[in-house]
Amino acid sequence: MNWARIHGNWKQVTGKARERWGKLTDDDLDVVAGRRDQLAGKIQERYGVARDEAERQLAVWERTADDSWFAKETHND
Repeated sequence: MNWARIHGNWKQVTGKARERWGKLTDDDLDVVAGRRDQLAGKIQERYGVARDEAERQLAVWERTADDSWFAKETHND
């Protein structure tokens, strides 16, 4: 999955992020606002893992993203 799509639809995928990383708060996810580097930092902070481990978890999560995550996607262009 393309991170740009996740970033552009962040409000829709926050539930998936919350399922994966339950220690992340709504405030954390609001601050992240779809920025991958910010999400990695929050994972590090909440779970006490190294940056490379946070990046690994993000890569795995990103690969699991599929069209069902964006089923309600709308375009106002």
